[in-house]
Amino acid sequence: MYEFTPTAGLRDVTLRDGLQLTGKMLPTDRKLEIVRELQALGVPALEIGSLARADKVPPMANTLEVIAELTAEELATCWVWVATPRHVEKAAAAGARNFQYCFSASDAHNEANIGRSTEASIAAMPDAVDIARSVGGAIELCIATSFTCPFDGPVAEERVLAIANDDRTDGATDIVVCDTLGQAVPAQVSSLITRVGSETPRRRIVFHGHDTWGLGVANTLAAISAGATMVDGALGGLGGCPFAPGASGNTASEDVLFATRPDWFTPATLASLVDISEKLLAELREPLRSKAVQGARSNASAFEWVV
Repeated sequence: MYEFTPTAGLRDVTLRDGLQLTGKMLPTDRKLEIVRELQALGVPALEIGSLARADKVPPMANTLEVIAELTAEELATCWVWVATPRHVEKAAAAGARNFQYCFSASDAHNEANIGRSTEASIAAMPDAVDIARSVGGAIELCIATSFTCPFDGPVAEERVLAIANDDRTDGATDIVVCDTLGQAVPAQVSSLITRVGSETPRRRIVFHGHDTWGLGVANTLAAISAGATMVDGALGGLGGCPFAPGASGNTASEDVLFATRPDWFTPATLASLVDISEKLLAELREPLRSKAVQGARSNASAFEWVV
């Protein structure tokens, strides 16, 4: 029998990166329902929203309300996207304790996405770290466009490594390496993750991938083999960046789970995820991109993973 190698934990990012390109805001109660359904199934971590400006990213407008309605126990495995120290402060006041401080390796994308230079984002990070620490929280260094930029093209590995080694990014518990556009190939992912692990301060390595060119799962597996111990995905392959032309959905959570098979993931778990995904995507009128969900709905009745 095929033996699966040790896997990284999945962080489902449906409620942030998954929703932000849809233009539709789910009601707070519906977001809370999804959080609790996924946690009940055993999903190890969730990204539940963003402090991005509501006029720029309308689906994130009720993030603080979502945070405030969750218990401390529920929030212990939830992450919130932030881009400024003020974001950390506001999210912490609502009850959040895990913060994903994000900016782009590429100046052009950082200007489009956050409205400031990469240098300005790095310079502000020590204050963000201090605020997170003051409430007993954890903060990630999240580097978007780690491989390619929609405006400037390829991003050099040295650029990512320089950011990771900058003294001002000290204090981050994790480093998130993002294939924001889904244009990387497994060899590139393996190379950069390996170098982050060997040439930068010791942190948990997270890989965030997109499936734009059909390599989301392959890149995720390459990242895990190279040392990533958390990987991102979204239900049904939902998502994309509104400030990154050419980016499509995230790597589907169901596809990542089917490929990695963590102990808690069973055919019954997949069946529940399929139901949650299909209902959500129908509600949002978004296409289903997950190959695992499509497979689960096939006629291969002798295969235990078919729903």
